[in-house]
Amino acid sequence: MSYPYQITSLAQYHVDYRKSIEDPEGFWAAVADNFLWRKKWNRVLDWNFSEPKVEWFAGAKLNITENCIDRHLATMADKPAIIWEPNNPEERVRTVTYARLHKRVCQFAQVLKNNGVKKGDRVCIYMGMVPELAYAVLGCARIGAIHSVIFGGFSAQSIADRLEDANVEFIVTCDGAYRGGKDIPLKSIIDDALIGNKTVKRVIVYTRTRTPVSMIKGRDVWWEDEMDIAEEQVEKNGSISFPAEEMDAEDPLFILYTSGSTGKPKGVVHSSAGYMVWTNYTFVNVFQYKPGDVFFCTADIGWITGHSYIVYGPLSAGATSLMFEGIPTWPDAGRFWDIVDKHKVNTLYTAPTAIRSLMSYGLDPLKGKDLSSLTVLGTVGEPINEEAWHWYDENIGKQKCPIVDTWWQTETGGIMMSNIAGITPSKPGWATLPLPGVQPVLLDEKGNIIEGSDFAAECLKASPPVGGGGLEGAGNLCIKAPWPAIIRTTWGDHERCRTNYFATYPNLYFTGDGALKDAAGNYRITGRVDDVLNVSGHRIGTAEVENAINIHAGVVESAVVGYPHEVKGQGIYAYVIYNGHHGDEDMRRQDILQTVTRVIGAIARPDKIQFVTGLPKTRSGKIMRRILRKIAEGEMQNLGDTSTLLDPGVVEEIKQGKL
Repeated sequence: MSYPYQITSLAQYHVDYRKSIEDPEGFWAAVADNFLWRKKWNRVLDWNFSEPKVEWFAGAKLNITENCIDRHLATMADKPAIIWEPNNPEERVRTVTYARLHKRVCQFAQVLKNNGVKKGDRVCIYMGMVPELAYAVLGCARIGAIHSVIFGGFSAQSIADRLEDANVEFIVTCDGAYRGGKDIPLKSIIDDALIGNKTVKRVIVYTRTRTPVSMIKGRDVWWEDEMDIAEEQVEKNGSISFPAEEMDAEDPLFILYTSGSTGKPKGVVHSSAGYMVWTNYTFVNVFQYKPGDVFFCTADIGWITGHSYIVYGPLSAGATSLMFEGIPTWPDAGRFWDIVDKHKVNTLYTAPTAIRSLMSYGLDPLKGKDLSSLTVLGTVGEPINEEAWHWYDENIGKQKCPIVDTWWQTETGGIMMSNIAGITPSKPGWATLPLPGVQPVLLDEKGNIIEGSDFAAECLKASPPVGGGGLEGAGNLCIKAPWPAIIRTTWGDHERCRTNYFATYPNLYFTGDGALKDAAGNYRITGRVDDVLNVSGHRIGTAEVENAINIHAGVVESAVVGYPHEVKGQGIYAYVIYNGHHGDEDMRRQDILQTVTRVIGAIARPDKIQFVTGLPKTRSGKIMRRILRKIAEGEMQNLGDTSTLLDPGVVEEIKQGKL
């Protein structure tokens, strides 16, 4: 499969970027022509950020699964679509070809139909990282049901809140899931979530761990039994196919919940056509995917990274996507490297938090592991600190693999800023340049555009474009115009979507992040705007302070927040995981302060350093600084929902040790 829209040179990047802002409709129509449509669009783009309303490819008809599966069958039916690496390295690897994926997705679409699921119905999927999770996601898309995947580790209350918000009638789950040394009782958690629920009609249960489960007559059915029935039905029809539902371009494809600052989950809604085009385009370009390469995204499908870069992006491109059930440190810290060696992985896409964790184990886990198949490395989830970037570059990429440092959000659907592997320059700790179609701009606190920060405007001035130009600046990061995968609404509450993303600055999408821009047009994400500290009139990004702290030899990881300070306005409070044995706590603090002074300057020295054994993180690896900020401020009670954290118990420990 070829990709005529794949950027192959820096000059082409500049040309394509310019085209995408001068004639977005022409540019994206040319990209979209490479997909399978039941009916072409009447209009490429219609938008108004004040409502907000965004429509891409209006009037077009399609089904995303025909683009992810059916169109590949004539030429690559026997090619691996998904390689599944189980939690236990002794268990058999499963390779799912495009032909087998087609059969299983069609079967499961029939299962859904048999159980009363219709176009537009919401289906909650709460499973471990098994191929059946991908079948369930794609099966929903095939019949036009809206899937809402919940990570297989959320609490019963968190699930109940999401079920209620989306008015879910159908659930797909597992008896249990394996994650490292743990068995997670998924069905039991679903049962608890359903206490008092009045809307759920059917629960389909896949057998993974053989954990004893309660099966309620009339509500709960076994996946395996239902698939057998569906297979018989399909065979009677003399076909292995289930006809894909015709979808409108703007029909919702899925809802994915993100934690809000209020604690009430936000259901981010993505559409069918625009999301498909954007995830495919960004996948093919950022990673410079070549047909036949093995792409390993280490995320969970319960998060947007898994949706976009395990399922929809790779499969729509006819790629081979490696799906991993376990965690990077089990049964030992060499697991990622074993997988790369075993499956000859070409691209590894993981989180900085995973890299920092693996760094703490030293280089022994890398011994005897052949990583020579790697050609591209990537990071996602948060800005990568420079020390981790260099460790990744030197020890994993052997300084031969470009590292794509990708910035994007659940709400953006796919990657927004990143260097393009081997094509555009990288800069450690910087997301670098926006992708074609993305028009970033920085605003000051009064809402004025900072001179030289409007990338698109600078490119239009340049002849030929030189990557932005302009002055260096720092401010709040906004986007001027829609890209195909922009959030369409928040489920059931469009006003919340408007207020959160489009009301702060008129006619702009506000990312909620701060950023720097250099004279070459590169952007560096400094973190959430409320994570940018104002210390004695100086703006200091928490990511910068963390980067400096993490350079210290004994530090595994850190998180920095602001707290009220009588003299400075805001003081700097650092939570530090320390792995060394040199000196007592006071001496370690002094050493860290000296390191920060050396790297940034005395103005960035933390006022308080609390040593902790862990940090409150979501399952996707993001540190919940909102919780840390409240503790630093002395607010111990109203911390919001902590059940969604990877380890809720760490919060209590941090509270007890507050300085």
